Amino acid sequence: MLTNYVYKLRPNPTQELKMSNWVNMLRSHYNWCLNDRITQYSQQFIQGNYCDIRMQSEACPLTSCVSKNGATGEPWKMSKTDKDGKVKNPRRNPGDIQITALPELKAARPWFGGIDSTVLQQNVKRLDIAYKNFFDGRGFPKFKNRSNFTSFTFVMGVKTQGSKIYLPKLGWMRFHNSRLIPNGFTIKACAVRKRQNGWYVSVRIEDKSVPDYMTKPLKDVVKVIGCDMGITKLVYLSDGTQIENPKFSTTKKAKRTLRIRQRRVSRKAKGSKNRKKAAKRLGLFHQKISDKRQAYQWKVANKIVSRDVDAIALEDLNISGMMRRCRVKVDEKTSRFLKNGQSRKTGLNRSISDASWGELILKIEYLAAKQGKVVIKVNPKYSSQECRNCGHKDKSNRDGEKFICTECGYHEHADIGAAKTIRDRALNLVRGDSAKPGISA
Repeated sequence: MLTNYVYKLRPNPTQELKMSNWVNMLRSHYNWCLNDRITQYSQQFIQGNYCDIRMQSEACPLTSCVSKNGATGEPWKMSKTDKDGKVKNPRRNPGDIQITALPELKAARPWFGGIDSTVLQQNVKRLDIAYKNFFDGRGFPKFKNRSNFTSFTFVMGVKTQGSKIYLPKLGWMRFHNSRLIPNGFTIKACAVRKRQNGWYVSVRIEDKSVPDYMTKPLKDVVKVIGCDMGITKLVYLSDGTQIENPKFSTTKKAKRTLRIRQRRVSRKAKGSKNRKKAAKRLGLFHQKISDKRQAYQWKVANKIVSRDVDAIALEDLNISGMMRRCRVKVDEKTSRFLKNGQSRKTGLNRSISDASWGELILKIEYLAAKQGKVVIKVNPKYSSQECRNCGHKDKSNRDGEKFICTECGYHEHADIGAAKTIRDRALNLVRGDSAKPGISA
């Protein structure tokens, strides 16, 4: 079984300065590797065939690289052979090439030699994961800056002793041992991350003798509870329970504090120490809101998962699509921009971001897996507009939190009714999956 524990580090000034320098160098290395891959792709697959000056003949980018100075310039170098003399992996992928080029990087820039080798290798693999996500349908990897690159990873040489942890090339470092590592678990890797109030370490531990969490099969599911995410209330349950939404960052007091602290940052001279101090105060307030939200979401997730049910039905939400900007409207005659409702939608987007439905769903899935319960995601389309009595679907059925069917007059709470509809749709999926072949559920 694999699991992660997070601790707060207590580095001395020398270690803290060293880790900050590591983050800066690793960010520069990550951006260089990304630029190298983009340049190599442009030269090989966009520019087409070229003339090799040394060979004085036309060369193909698929067999001979254009650029020999980049880390991805020698795809055929250091090919391995098996016992029969056949070449294994004749063409290396960019990640392997850039990892192989790390000694050359250290020779050209000696200050990179102070970073642990496994940390540099994981930095390249981090870029590989970004490319894998891109090919899976997500966005193309972006260049990193100080705000979105704040961590590095160790995979070897980490050990703990009491309230001290040993990190290669950083030495022994104190940390707040708030949660003891169970006996039998070994450290597989750890990620060091910088936050506004200090440094944190996430330790990944494993014990192969402990089995992984087993999820109950769908055919054994009998009781299901439906959950409908909301803004006024955070979650509506199909049993009639309504869970409050504290709105940590969208309350009047929080918005005023954020506005004041942001204004103080903008009024300071760029690059000054006072501006950095004001930015740190702003960041600490954002972190305080985030910590409160995280703690409350764990409490809510425990409250939902601990109920006497076999499965939890959740909405399959496209949150990024819900927060997308409105389409631009242009007057055909005057070519002027028309009102498209974006100013009103901005407030809704802030409320959705503050509710953080995606993080709450992840926590529910994690706790449900630990307790062997099933999480079923269903399509929430028309769940709050469909009449549970006659099945009539109409946008006018719902008026705020009230639901009154325009066809049969059935009325109930709109969001609780939506939670019940989600529960019923999940039950239909369960019955359909558990039905015998040839029999429709």
